Amino acid sequence: MINIAIFVSGGGTNCESIIRHFKGSDKYNTALVVSNKPDAYALVRAKNHNVPSVVTPKSILNNPKEFMPLMTKYGIQFIVLAGFLPIVPDYLIDAYPNRIINIHPALLPKYGGKGMWGHHVHEAVKAAGETETGMTVHYVSPVCDGGEIIFRHTCAISPDDTADDIAEKEHALEMEHYAKDVETILEKTFHGL
Repeated sequence: MINIAIFVSGGGTNCESIIRHFKGSDKYNTALVVSNKPDAYALVRAKNHNVPSVVTPKSILNNPKEFMPLMTKYGIQFIVLAGFLPIVPDYLIDAYPNRIINIHPALLPKYGGKGMWGHHVHEAVKAAGETETGMTVHYVSPVCDGGEIIFRHTCAISPDDTADDIAEKEHALEMEHYAKDVETILEKTFHGL
C-alpha cells in the first residue's frame, strides 16, 4: 500500500475528491492531510472521511527536523498539493524527487509563479483576453510553478465570461480530472505503468 499525503490550504474540494477516489483501493491510501491553516475546511473534510490531519505552520514546514518525522510517522511516499499556498521547501523536494505534484488553475507556463493562485490567476486570464484556460498538473521543483508539466486539461472561455465564470469552468475540470491524474501518476511512479 502506497501512502499519500494531501497538502491543502483552503476548502478542500480536490482533497475530498482524491480521498473518495482512493477509498477502498488496495494500492493507494490517503494517509494524511496537511494544512498550513487551522481553519481550512479541508480539515473537516478529512475528519469526515476518517483521514488523519495535521496543521503545520510555515515555521514547522520549513524545519526538516520538525516536519520530516511527521512524514515518517505516516509512512508518506508521495505528496499531492491541492490548493496548498506555501512554497514547498527545497529539503522536501529533495526528499521526494518527482514524488510531489501540484495543480495550477491555468495552462502553465502562462499565469504561474509567485502570487499567481486562485482568483488572481482567473483575473489575469480574463484581462489577457484568452480564449481558453484550464488546469495544469506538474511536478514540484524549486522554481514556483516551474516543474515538469504532466497533464493539461483545457476548456473554452468566451469574452463574456467573468473571472468567476472562468474559475467555475476551470474548477469543473479539476473535479473531473485531478483524482484520475493522481492515480495515473502513482501507477507510473510505483508500478511503471
